[in-house]
Order: sequence, then C-alpha cells, then structure tokens
Amino acid sequence: MEQAAGECWVVGVDVGGSGVRVGAALADRPVDPTGTRTVAAAAAARVSASAGGQDARALLDRLLPALDTVVAGLPGGARIGAVAVGATGMALLGRDLAARLPGPLARATGARRLVLAGDAVTAYAGALGTAAGVVVAGGTGLVAIGLRPGGSWCRADGWGQLLGDCGGGAWIGRAGLEAALRAQDGRNGGSPVLLAAAERHYGPVAGLPAALQPRPDRAALLAEFAPAVVAAAEEGCPVAGGLLRRAGEEIA
Repeated sequence: MEQAAGECWVVGVDVGGSGVRVGAALADRPVDPTGTRTVAAAAAARVSASAGGQDARALLDRLLPALDTVVAGLPGGARIGAVAVGATGMALLGRDLAARLPGPLARATGARRLVLAGDAVTAYAGALGTAAGVVVAGGTGLVAIGLRPGGSWCRADGWGQLLGDCGGGAWIGRAGLEAALRAQDGRNGGSPVLLAAAERHYGPVAGLPAALQPRPDRAALLAEFAPAVVAAAEEGCPVAGGLLRRAGEEIA
C-alpha cells in the first residue's frame, strides 16, 4: 500500500569496499523490507594516499546519483528527516569523508540530521540494536565488533587489505591468487585449478601486478576472485578448501 505523502523518511547508506547501497524507510516505525526503497551503485574508488584517507569526491560521484534515484522514488511530499552513512574504513581512514560528505548530502536530501559511522557500527545497530553481543561485518573487508554487558565496546581486525581484514573477500581473493601464482612458478602450495580460474578472470597472470598494484580499488578487484576460490573448493580443490577453512578460523 502506498504511504501517505508528507511522511518523514530516513535514508541509510552502506559504503563497502565493492559497492554502495542506498535505502529509505519510514521513520519511527519498524523497518518493513517490503516497504524499503533501495538502489545499488558501483564501487567507490578507495584511495589512501593522502592524510585525509578515503576520497570523498570519488564516493560522492557514485553516491549522489543513487541517492537521487531513491529520493525520486518516494511518495509525493515525502521529506527526509535524517541520513545515516555506514562507511568501510570510517574509523581509520574517514577524515576526508567526515569533512566533505555533510554538505552535499544535506543539499541532496534536505535532511537536517546526518550520522557518519563505520560500517561495523551500523551493521551492529542493524543486527542487535543496543543489546550486548558480537557482530562480524564481512564483505570485501572484515571486522568484528562487540558490546559488553557493562556497555564498553571492543573491536578486532578491520585493519584494511594490506594489514588485516583476515577472512574477508579481498583476503580470500588474494590468497587464491597467491596459490595460482605458486602453481605458475611450480612452488609448493600452488593450485592449477586456481591458476586456470585466474587466467579466465584476469587474463595472463604475468600481467596481474601491473593490473592490480596501481588501482585504488584493488581490494574490490581482489574480492572479485573470492567466488572462484569457493567454486574451486566445491569442485574438490584441496588448496582452495584449505583457504576457506583458514578464512573461517580467522573469522572465528
């Protein structure tokens, strides 16, 4: 049933390492998935070359069109009361996002309230609210966050593709590509199955360093190979199966 015009909506934005999702739901009501308007956008380029961390401009170039699509689909007269953004890397690489997102988001939606948080925090709030517990936010990256009964927070991993995110999509993809390159070299621990999969997906493996190293979105590119690792494990590849077991151990 179409909602009455003039009601207040809340917009949620999920910024991951491989894409952006925007959704809108009526404020002050339990969220009904059938009444939530959502849209997805392409991955935002992730760069960390500056002290400000992630590139807000690259994110806005992808986020604003998706936001416009969601807002345009709301009932006539609907108003946006708040926008909540959960962005990967917000805690450690979010200085540029915090400085440059509020103005454009307010202008695009008319919202007077804006919340910026790490995606682990928004994942926790969505799953458990304010109850004590533990949530693993796993996608391109990976972080675990917990709230103790006494009210104090704790976090594990979420250190990014170079230093951590163990068990996440980019970690699995990178480990699978390493096994592919080991097979190419004839080293122990290699997987011919993953080598063939890598060549199907990326082309000749000799070109992998040049294709991946300069890319600001290389975490997303690495994560693209994770499904190939899963498929290889399902086909009986022992190396791929071992990688997935190790990923499970890291997550646990």
